[in-house]
Amino acid sequence: MEKSIQAVVDIGGKPIVHRKAVATGLVHLSSSSKDAITSGNVKKGDVLEASTIAAIQAVKETPRIIPHCHPIPLEGCKVDWAWENLALRCTVEVSAHYRTGIEMEALTGVAAGLLCALDMVKSFEKDDDGQYPETRISDIVVLEKHKAE
Repeated sequence: MEKSIQAVVDIGGKPIVHRKAVATGLVHLSSSSKDAITSGNVKKGDVLEASTIAAIQAVKETPRIIPHCHPIPLEGCKVDWAWENLALRCTVEVSAHYRTGIEMEALTGVAAGLLCALDMVKSFEKDDDGQYPETRISDIVVLEKHKAE
């Protein structure tokens, strides 16, 4: 049986327009992790600063991570952090003038930002067996997607 797979969707005929996408997600942490982050007592450094850099890098590298994404000339990337009780929320907004949407870039940025934050505090999250029974990343969603023609 032969099968033809289109590796990259042809977007050459689509107009270049302004696009914006906003995505968000949560990492649920222990009170020990929250205290360490807010007091600046994480051995690996400033969690929000490092995780912001991770989010921005991931936005830029999305086509290398997600095979069908096109390289997009990004014009803006904003990363915001907020506490919701013991959950740390990452929100990423991405903008560009291009032929295809940029929601995958925003989602990838959120995921990487949350993963970086978790990596930096995982020593606070482990139980006596070295497991993470309460720690989780959740609710990664696209909040907004805009296209202005």
